Amino acid sequence: MKIRPLAQQDIDDVMELMAHGAPYVRPRTASDYWLCANLFSTTCPVAHHDGQLIGAIIAFRSQDNPDDVYLQDVITHPDHRRAGVITALLTAVRERSQLVGARRLYLTSEPDNAAAHATWARRGFTNLPGDQTTNGVAVTSHYKGPGKHRAIYQLHL
Repeated sequence: MKIRPLAQQDIDDVMELMAHGAPYVRPRTASDYWLCANLFSTTCPVAHHDGQLIGAIIAFRSQDNPDDVYLQDVITHPDHRRAGVITALLTAVRERSQLVGARRLYLTSEPDNAAAHATWARRGFTNLPGDQTTNGVAVTSHYKGPGKHRAIYQLHL
């Protein structure tokens, strides 16, 4: 497996890969991925194996709080799950984030995404307190806008 920053030639493959994440991860537009490849590539690693894109993380360092790196989308191709792809991608994001002085990785998840909760807990992320609990997961109401309740996870670097 080879990990490298997202590049413009990966855009179609990333869009196809993200389609495997429904209902929680959905492809964004080609223009969105162009921005990631050209402005945020160092925090957007992709994983390739035998010429196939098998995983990706889309992440951004905050301009308002440079201590934070937000993980927007995290995905592994279904045929390559439980093979260390996410671990390798997270290591790349973590190393790059530490190199530039960030102190925290964080992300949000939909409250009913039990697989995500297990994944983030297994990787050392903490579910931050919220104003409600859903299936044992702390949730912040309206975090991403009206009706968009999210579980928030963080990992201190």
